[in-house]
Amino acid sequence: MNIKRVINGLVAGAALASVLASVQSSAQAETVNIAYQYGADPAKLAQASAAYEKATGWTINWRRFDTGADIVAALASGDIQIGDVGSSPFAAAVSRGVPIEAVVLNALTGGSEALVVRNGAHIDKPQDLIGKTIATPYVSTAHYSLLAALKHWGIKPGQVKIVNLGPTEIVAAWARGDIDAAYTWDPALGKAKESGHVLVDSTQVGKWGSPTFDLWAVRKDFAQAHPEFVGKFVSVTLNAISDYRQNGKSWHDGSSQVAAISKLSGANASDVPELLAGNVYPNASEQAAPALLGGGTAKAVAATANFLQEQKKIDHVLPDYSASVTPQFVAAAASK
Repeated sequence: MNIKRVINGLVAGAALASVLASVQSSAQAETVNIAYQYGADPAKLAQASAAYEKATGWTINWRRFDTGADIVAALASGDIQIGDVGSSPFAAAVSRGVPIEAVVLNALTGGSEALVVRNGAHIDKPQDLIGKTIATPYVSTAHYSLLAALKHWGIKPGQVKIVNLGPTEIVAAWARGDIDAAYTWDPALGKAKESGHVLVDSTQVGKWGSPTFDLWAVRKDFAQAHPEFVGKFVSVTLNAISDYRQNGKSWHDGSSQVAAISKLSGANASDVPELLAGNVYPNASEQAAPALLGGGTAKAVAATANFLQEQKKIDHVLPDYSASVTPQFVAAAASK
């Protein structure tokens, strides 16, 4: 027997087996399309470090959109399976029958969204907005907050000129001097602040009774087919929140965490710590509690939908929004 030939045969056989195993593994690998937006939040760090891919073993095609309205359109068409959207576009989408559900909250909105007015536009108090041009992305959380603020101040939407512009469009319009104010988020928020001042932010609007929040929405058919993936995705998001709550004070301008979030969020690195600190990030047990995904979130979505109908932004509302919120995944994470 030619020992060398046998050894070479075994080596070749092992190599072939390895190739076949690799091919089989690749064939079994799953792929998902996930949409995200500009804006600073702890989940951006998990995204930048590929924590979602490592936890799930899936290939993730990350796609950036300018607004939540664009994301819900992609969710409705099936182009994406999971998307980061605000409470206002989520409420509008569910009201229109888009088959999605909220599985985890990304943030309770605070200072990361605000109404900025141009210096020199002679807007020193809310009533000075009358007759001015204000930009905001329609049916976004910023739009919702703007309408809620105007209502709080006793200003009718028709008394101002509200134009529909996404964050990147707001940057260009602001530079041209086409608009007097903008209710938006980064990168537009930071750019506007350079030559403007904040009249109100979403922390204050929330205290007036119109809170907003960002959440991860999943197509229902995808969640039903792949509950294990969704569970791991939710856990990674909650771990990112936990990491920020424990260590966020060390996430300063110049740190690797801030650099990563800045790159994905579109915000200046120097602004990221303040933007992060301006929001509230509920942990797993808080999200699973009755005040949030355990019941309160569905009520907040219903209230948002009712407000949008009142403002003629949607045609009708549902009698109940509880089917659009799924607490099982955060509850499972909280029990670990």
